[in-house]
Amino acid sequence: MVKCRVGISIKALLCEQLGLTFEYATGRISTIFLDGKPVDDIESAIIKDGSSLALSAAMPGLVGATMRREGVYSSLRSSITYEEKHSNYLSKEGLISLKLYNLLIDELGPLLLKRGIFVKSTELSAFLTKQPDNFWKGCKEMLLDGKPVERSVLQKSNLPDRCDWVYLTVLTG
Repeated sequence: MVKCRVGISIKALLCEQLGLTFEYATGRISTIFLDGKPVDDIESAIIKDGSSLALSAAMPGLVGATMRREGVYSSLRSSITYEEKHSNYLSKEGLISLKLYNLLIDELGPLLLKRGIFVKSTELSAFLTKQPDNFWKGCKEMLLDGKPVERSVLQKSNLPDRCDWVYLTVLTG
């Protein structure tokens, strides 16, 4: 989960909040799903509190070509394509689920981890206890709920039991 402004367009989220160039947002990110529906127009599709946003670079095959933003075969999915039904949304702070696929994981993952993400403590523990030494070499500094945390604490699954969600920030090097 990512804390961000909601009530704004996908374009505003990607370019203004995440700092991506328009060229990257419209070129490299070729497939976008908002709340489970493929998106063609990133300027009219509005992010809402609790939305799920999935981003992907180009995917192979007919499915990839069909789901690609404004692609040649996008008309094949017209009945499921995202269409904004309202235009009056209040811009405010909110949380969204942001999912990255294929090449975007390596490219945008460090940016999101640096900004900070909310993750369920049980899922974080399960993930981190399985990571090899090579994984940890890329973690320069880690903060849990805004406080520095040692690798050993995270590796041994000693996350705080006091809440279901934790705020994780990772600086990569």
